[in-house]
Amino acid sequence: MSKGDETRRAILTDALAQASVTGLDGLTIGSLAKKTGLSKSGLYAHFASKEELQVRVIDEARERFVEVVVTPAFRAARGEPRLRALFERWLEWEDLAALPGGCPFIAASTELDDKPGPARDRLVETQRDWEDTLAGAARIAVEKGHLQADLDVAQFTYELWAMMLGFHWYSRLLDRGDAKARLRVAFEALLERARPEPAA
Repeated sequence: MSKGDETRRAILTDALAQASVTGLDGLTIGSLAKKTGLSKSGLYAHFASKEELQVRVIDEARERFVEVVVTPAFRAARGEPRLRALFERWLEWEDLAALPGGCPFIAASTELDDKPGPARDRLVETQRDWEDTLAGAARIAVEKGHLQADLDVAQFTYELWAMMLGFHWYSRLLDRGDAKARLRVAFEALLERARPEPAA
């Protein structure tokens, strides 16, 4: 990695941490310059505009998510073990020290849902990829016989995602200390409903 690439990665690390707290709209070249100690002109050498900075921060978040969640989870056996690993790693993502404001995708989703543009397009792309990953893991669990043969995979994925969003609000906004325990109960119930009926 070149020195320029190292500098860019360090800037994006700080930008991602800041965006997790202030949101993408709160992330500006000026605020990032103060945080990193670099000049605005130095930052403009890496990011031509605030919009480009936002897109690059989403890309950085996606890369970190793959490193922290997807790659380690895919070392688990295919089927229910991998689904469980994806769930547990996704839960750990929320608590990363590098993300003091929690999941940047959830924060950005609230900001960008009604704001067309490159940042929203990139965010939608990343979230659809994650949805496909979860659905793919569920389909493999069906093929392995761990889940019902006629499972509605789209519904299963929807419910899993909805649970994680609920956890975020209970944990972050309402500061409920039992949020993680309740999420695990909900996840186990989802799996139990999706398992094949025991043989008579």
